[in-house]
Amino acid sequence: MSAQIIPIPRRKAKSASKNLEPVAFNRQELGAILNVYGQMVTQGHWKDYAIDMLPERAVFSIYRQATQTPLYQINKRPELRGKQGQFSVVAPGGLILKRGHDLKTVLRVFDKARFKSL
Repeated sequence: MSAQIIPIPRRKAKSASKNLEPVAFNRQELGAILNVYGQMVTQGHWKDYAIDMLPERAVFSIYRQATQTPLYQINKRPELRGKQGQFSVVAPGGLILKRGHDLKTVLRVFDKARFKSL
């Protein structure tokens, strides 16, 4: 009884013709996000975060506890730069709370009024 090796064809990635580098937040964008994050940690609303750099998008996930699903995700998708805007804030169910071209404007969704009742 001998095993026969069958080659598995590789799938071409969507971004094969594009740059294969992962998308990342730059220093100014990350500074703006961490500023809002720090304010919410100080108020006791958020506890943890994660940053994912994928080929098509960068994601800053915000958690109340590390073992839960993210409360919010801040996405950067450069392919939407010319359309709806490359930045968005997404709620747990996938609802897009705010989308736009300017990150600071998008981050205004986390104003003080939203967290007064918590």
